[in-house]
Amino acid sequence: MIPLQIDSAAPLFIVLNVGSGSNDTVATREIIEEVLTQASREHLVRVVDAPAKLHEIARQTVEQARSRGGVVVVAGGDGTINAVAQATLGSGCPFGVLPQGTFNYFSRAHGIPSDTADATRVLLTARAHPVQVGLVNDRVFLVNASLGLYPQLLEDREAYKRQFGRNQLVAFWSGLVTLLREHRQLRLLIEHRGETRDLRTPTLFVGNNRLQMEQLGFPEAPLLEQGLLVAITLRPVATLTMLGLLARGAFGQLGDADSISSFAFKHITATPAMRYGTRRVKVAIDGEIIWLQAPIEFRVASEPLYLLKPEPDPSARDPA
Repeated sequence: MIPLQIDSAAPLFIVLNVGSGSNDTVATREIIEEVLTQASREHLVRVVDAPAKLHEIARQTVEQARSRGGVVVVAGGDGTINAVAQATLGSGCPFGVLPQGTFNYFSRAHGIPSDTADATRVLLTARAHPVQVGLVNDRVFLVNASLGLYPQLLEDREAYKRQFGRNQLVAFWSGLVTLLREHRQLRLLIEHRGETRDLRTPTLFVGNNRLQMEQLGFPEAPLLEQGLLVAITLRPVATLTMLGLLARGAFGQLGDADSISSFAFKHITATPAMRYGTRRVKVAIDGEIIWLQAPIEFRVASEPLYLLKPEPDPSARDPA
């Protein structure tokens, strides 16, 4: 699909989440407004000061942008970006990102600068490029979605961060503690291409971010830019093996592990093997935990987001 040229006068409607990342919100807002004011670009910043308000503010912002022929912009981490993308998909509005989170997989995968001023300047000149969106039961995911152990890791990490503070050491320690505990095994019926597979696994992880898949060492990573998602499952293993997998992931070798299986797909359905159609399942979506009704359907959205991002740098290409 061809990138869209954005009207240089199109107003920018910005959702700024107070809770994302460690940056000071007042300073971040001042940087954004200074860059846009100097460029004489019309803009409106809406600050989200409570998580419960995020989805409604995102919806209202998209409506404003659509009525004015404007651009929806989100300043936040991957979870905040997900919420605003959910509201933007299908609206016809271009989508911009000012990364404010810890990992920023989505923005990094698309070459968006981590510096707020630089990322804001990208909005002034960028074209809107089509970006693949994953859906899990019609909920958007841009980085990953998962069942089982991975949602538990995220939930435990947040609990430890609330108690001990937000830093990488706390995140690593909480993950280690979670892995050392006994894990519940999922029994799933996986439907793919007309066939059903009965699977026992601690986790089902579905990736939609090439950078994250490359960092973990999965060869299917390039397929994420060819209209596919990547499913990863783990055979039931002992705790020592689990810790070894953690180390392999840190060194980008997880995709080579014998106990790991992965495959690319456009659509799969995962159903808990008991209580068909009645069971609610805990799902992690771009770092946020929600409950969804089984069966759990993963698929590629029929339309993309149109993301404002820098043009590829010709000088960065390998010489012929």
